[in-house]
Amino acid sequence: QVQLVESGGDSVQAGGSLRLSCAASGYTYSINLMGWFRQTPGKEREGVATISRGGGSTYYADSVKGRFTISEDKAKNTVYLQMNSLTPEDTAMYYCAAAGWTLRPLSAETFGYWSQGTQVTVSS
Repeated sequence: QVQLVESGGDSVQAGGSLRLSCAASGYTYSINLMGWFRQTPGKEREGVATISRGGGSTYYADSVKGRFTISEDKAKNTVYLQMNSLTPEDTAMYYCAAAGWTLRPLSAETFGYWSQGTQVTVSS
């Protein structure tokens, strides 16, 4: 099993920045892909950004390209999501996720491990 603990959600004004962190524990050797998803009420969970183990490949939703950056500290089994130029449309519950494979890296179906979620609220 893999456990994921995230932090960093908050309320900010439009144009501001936040950094989310997600630390993995347990059978971390089984992880090949980690990343972030977000969800708002009534909508499907959306892939935001993911990164392959070792950081060789990153994947971003079109809506966040150029504003969000995902990174990894492999020694700490931690991934980060730096979010800049936030807009109200970024308001959502953000979830960290981990997967044992890298097929379809922005699809929620790929991921078997999930965090509890952290709220990000961007006000105009």
